[in-house]
Amino acid sequence: MATNSVNIEELKPHKKVKFWAEAKRQPFLLISSALLLLYGIIFYYLPVIGWITAFQDYKPAKGLFEQRWVGFEKFVKLFENKTFFLAFRNTLCMGIINLVFHFVTAIVFALLLNEVRVYIVKKFVQTISYMPHFLSWIIVTAIVRDILSADGIVNEFLMNVCGRQMPIDFFAVKGYFWWIIAFSNVWKETGWNAIIYLAAITAIDPSLYEAADMDGASRFQKIRFITLPSLRPTIMILLLINIGNVLNAGFELQYILGNDVISDVSKILDVFILDWGISQFDFSLGTAAGIFKSVIALILVCLGNWTAKKTGDERLF
Repeated sequence: MATNSVNIEELKPHKKVKFWAEAKRQPFLLISSALLLLYGIIFYYLPVIGWITAFQDYKPAKGLFEQRWVGFEKFVKLFENKTFFLAFRNTLCMGIINLVFHFVTAIVFALLLNEVRVYIVKKFVQTISYMPHFLSWIIVTAIVRDILSADGIVNEFLMNVCGRQMPIDFFAVKGYFWWIIAFSNVWKETGWNAIIYLAAITAIDPSLYEAADMDGASRFQKIRFITLPSLRPTIMILLLINIGNVLNAGFELQYILGNDVISDVSKILDVFILDWGISQFDFSLGTAAGIFKSVIALILVCLGNWTAKKTGDERLF
């Protein structure tokens, strides 16, 4: 027993020396990691202190710890507000639609692009596909509004080719709004989201495809039995990450394209927070709504992670 204890003690300084030797060998990596950690603390964790305003009757003229404490009064007021639950429903529905469409289109696009054999064509299509990601949502909103306007390209096609007599006012029909949001998100983000799947596909062992060719497998069979199973861990990790963003259904599109006619389907939680928390100077109520979003997102991630654990798939923790 004494010998073992001596050996353990001898290893400790060796580990310290190894750590400092590694630190001297990779100073840039350590500095970059430290800066990233500092960035996360400053911009993600320190602002959480502001959550205490949800339990106060916050007035901007007073200090943060000089406010009148009201407990859960703001949360009670929030849950008694019918507009809040309407905004929550809209946010959840649009978030789920966006999540499904994002995943399906990104995976399908990556699979199809991977089958393109001409290198120049493949790179050209890939470059064009992710360029919309770098456009501001304000610009995207302007493009969508122009395309779907009364004299836009969609209505011109419907009247000149399909024989429709009158243009459709897409922004006055409640049934169209969620799908307009989904289409806009897919157009903007599909190419960008497909990049990680394309990278995962390149990591697949080429010998698997060579063996499949020798067995006479078609392209569809190789996708089904080799590519998709190999992508499953990547798909699960990204799915779990994006589940937490379901309630981040956007802001600019809903705020700019929405109007009083379709407010029942266009108002989301972020717009609700803007209307009540900032426009009406009830900052505590807006903070309470933000906390509610964060709690729901945490619950969704935990449920998704628990489900992945039960099914034996990749998980976050």
